Amino acid sequence: MPAAASPPIPAVLVKLGPLDSGRIADLRPYFDSVPDLRARRGRWYSLTAILLVCACAAVSGARSIDELAEWGQRASTALLTAIGIRRHLLRWRRTPAPATIGRVLGAVDGDALDRTVGAYLADRHRAATEPAQASSPSGFGPSRVIAVDGKALKGSARLTATRRHLLSAVTHGTVVTLAQVEVGAKTNETTHFCPLLAPLDLTGTVVTFDALHSVKSNISWLVETKKAHYIAVIKTNQPTVHAQLAALPWQSIAVQHTASGAGHGRRESRSIKTCSIADKLGGIAFPHARLAIRIHRRRKQTGRRETRESVYAVTNIDAHQAGPADLAAAIRGHWCVENSSHHIRDVTFAEDASTVHAGTAPRAMATLRNLAIGALKTLGADNIAKTTRAIRDEPQRALPILGITNNPDAHGT
Repeated sequence: MPAAASPPIPAVLVKLGPLDSGRIADLRPYFDSVPDLRARRGRWYSLTAILLVCACAAVSGARSIDELAEWGQRASTALLTAIGIRRHLLRWRRTPAPATIGRVLGAVDGDALDRTVGAYLADRHRAATEPAQASSPSGFGPSRVIAVDGKALKGSARLTATRRHLLSAVTHGTVVTLAQVEVGAKTNETTHFCPLLAPLDLTGTVVTFDALHSVKSNISWLVETKKAHYIAVIKTNQPTVHAQLAALPWQSIAVQHTASGAGHGRRESRSIKTCSIADKLGGIAFPHARLAIRIHRRRKQTGRRETRESVYAVTNIDAHQAGPADLAAAIRGHWCVENSSHHIRDVTFAEDASTVHAGTAPRAMATLRNLAIGALKTLGADNIAKTTRAIRDEPQRALPILGITNNPDAHGT
């Protein structure tokens, strides 16, 4: 009898290219570095094996702890062997139950898990973007721009506890979460700005953030200690700086770059002007500021009146290091990162609807979603929802996306 033909590869997965081990880093050794805080007595599954089941399920679009466990139930014995699931007494392998996964995620070291996933995604991102960055004459491109942004986990709130709030560092362009911390509430974001970025090598990197993080002490640390550039949006929470920026002679400065677009029932145009800040004139009351920026936005929603808005920003980037188009792209890219990353997590992975709330499980689930999005984005996936649907019913397709081979000996298991 002829062997059964393997199912055809869906077109959306063909776009990801060859999923060979030489191209994609293996996730297993990264997860090995996460400390196992469980008591040794009664422990059957290794922490790495449980986390790998969760990671593969997340790449397959799993939205809940039950769906994480369902991936393992659909997986073959060969797949369970590859990720390190031990044999039971009858020489067959059984995947962790939802209760086991829930307990492990609720007790895992959230900081260690975020560091591990961030390091893995950073290596994946570096491998995916280095060729393009090397070909850029100025070195100023999306792969060297990072957005600092916060997000609330709405479904994690309870009568006795507020919703969890996370702060993340996310790359522009190919969206990858490099670092993440839990901050408790949105008002605590500014105090976690430096701890979030401290482990990252930011030399020569541009960091973007909204007005909440335009805190002078944090900016000084970013430039002087981390040797990074910044683009800080200034609003009325910095009244002195905002008044100084608004008082600059913008009327006498010509528009230096414009961009427009349409979508989602609205038309939008943006123009940018920049003004060099002369130190001899006292400059702007903001650390290391070299350029003042004014972005003018015009929006026309279908059936509504046109709105106009001017937004001011400052940066320590000199005019010869980046042109107005580069600065406009970085500012625009910050909001695109927020919209695309949050949209995928909320719509494709139903993060806002998730009611997981015990221990560190809400944060761990968010980390797994970051892992899935980053792994697929670095492979060139342009539609995460469609890609995860193509993987969902064929569990074996998840492993090579995370660099896992079907040969357990490759990892020493």
